[in-house]
Amino acid sequence: MKSMRHVIGYFLFVLSLIAWAAISILPFLNLSIEMGAAITTALIVGGEIAFVLSIALLGKEFLGKINSFFNKLNFFQKGK
Repeated sequence: MKSMRHVIGYFLFVLSLIAWAAISILPFLNLSIEMGAAITTALIVGGEIAFVLSIALLGKEFLGKINSFFNKLNFFQKGK
């Protein structure tokens, strides 16, 4: 069984993904430019804080899994 630390870490990681996904929905809402900018800023900051806290709770192994996932997608090509 996972410890409470892992459960909270995974929850924060999913929350950070949801925050970033919510940003893509904002242009379709009927918001003023100022309100849209404020909500976007809050979602970016909140998502990044949740991501950093999730990495702190889940440890280097989880960060290694994330890095290997993006390396498999060839986002970061070495030697070029």
